[in-house]
Amino acid sequence: MTAAELAAKYGLSVSGARPGLGEYVRQLWGRRHFIVAFSQAKLTAQYSQAKLGQLWQVVTPLLNAVVYFLIFGLILEADRGFSREVYVPFLVTGVFVFTFTQNSVMAGVRAISGNLGLVRALHFPRASLPVSFSLQQLQQLLFSMVVLFVVAIAFGSYPSLSWVLIVPVLVLQFFFNTGLAMIFARMGSKTPDLAQLMPFVLRTWMYASGVMFSLPVMLADHPGWIADVLQWNPAAIYMDLMRFALIDGYGNEYLPPHVWAVAGGWAALIAVGGFVYFWKAEERYGRG
Repeated sequence: MTAAELAAKYGLSVSGARPGLGEYVRQLWGRRHFIVAFSQAKLTAQYSQAKLGQLWQVVTPLLNAVVYFLIFGLILEADRGFSREVYVPFLVTGVFVFTFTQNSVMAGVRAISGNLGLVRALHFPRASLPVSFSLQQLQQLLFSMVVLFVVAIAFGSYPSLSWVLIVPVLVLQFFFNTGLAMIFARMGSKTPDLAQLMPFVLRTWMYASGVMFSLPVMLADHPGWIADVLQWNPAAIYMDLMRFALIDGYGNEYLPPHVWAVAGGWAALIAVGGFVYFWKAEERYGRG
């Protein structure tokens, strides 16, 4: 009798074998408390050595926004088409929202390769790690939103019913970011050098997404399809929706058609596709 036949006879299974997709979802849901606690612990530890502590969660993207304003707003005049009251919250919103995606991707790249001790020591659904890191970045963005609200109000965009739209925008972007983190977590588990390449890729994506300028305005002299393609990219979609919800004077004319359907489509496609892609390599994480 072969080993496989003996295992089948006595109900034995392969150690570390990948569970079915439905069972995997059930296991992941069962670890939800661990996911939340792990994300909070990582968030607390992130700036534990800095004197300002968790204030850096807000200060870092805000300083980036100041630098971009000096370079793009004042020197390169990328604020064309907007008044100062619109451009400043436009820029700060873009920086904060894109940083959410950027940090989720970078955390995803290192989710497995940077936690091999945990992966090899304990048995748990490995998707818990990229989900937890995306949740950590969402919590960090929520801290930053306080400053974003202050900036918006300071430049004349007062709370209104449109601010309610911030919630679905964040939910859709969180699902998109989590799926993206899972994709790069699997890729980064086998190619740790990907973490060195990604900052260049993300910087290119940032410039192509209209963080510092309006894509239709800046590309008005170029073929229309270029602006259309760039506006349909998910980073631009979520930034524009957040700006539309938050900023008075940033109306429908700056949004591509069917923008909510596209935002939901990107979130569903990347979240589901990324989850399945990550799950397919579940038994290989932490080995070799």
